[in-house]
Amino acid sequence: MKIEFVYFYGLYNLVRKMEAAIDFTFIYDLVKDMYSEVGRPSIDPVILVKLTFIQYTFGIRSMRKTIEEVETNMAYRWFLGYGFHDKVPHFSTFGKNYERRFKDTDLFEQIFYRILMTAANKKLISAEHVFVDSTHVKASANKREKL
Repeated sequence: MKIEFVYFYGLYNLVRKMEAAIDFTFIYDLVKDMYSEVGRPSIDPVILVKLTFIQYTFGIRSMRKTIEEVETNMAYRWFLGYGFHDKVPHFSTFGKNYERRFKDTDLFEQIFYRILMTAANKKLISAEHVFVDSTHVKASANKREKL
């Protein structure tokens, strides 16, 4: 018996709105030259972008914490295309993929720009009002450790 995501989270969950508004498949054309047809399959580039999207949209401070959230949050799992029993990638997978494929490119900027343009064209964002969060956040750093 397959249980639908809507059963648990309803039609108005933010990730459902994002998935309905943005067609992430354009990412495949942008990154096709960075992936090989041979060898071990890599993590889907759309998942890499969506992980970052989750992190920034929901204010998660690190990719490690983002992965922890994805492991337990069914809405995030649905947004990424993972089922209840699917294994979520290790947090270091994002860093390794970014380092190997995207570090010295402007691909993330191109993707972000395209998503912003899509959202603006669909009137999902507006420059009419700007909100700034100036909350002081204490760094989680060891003061005794030298860099």
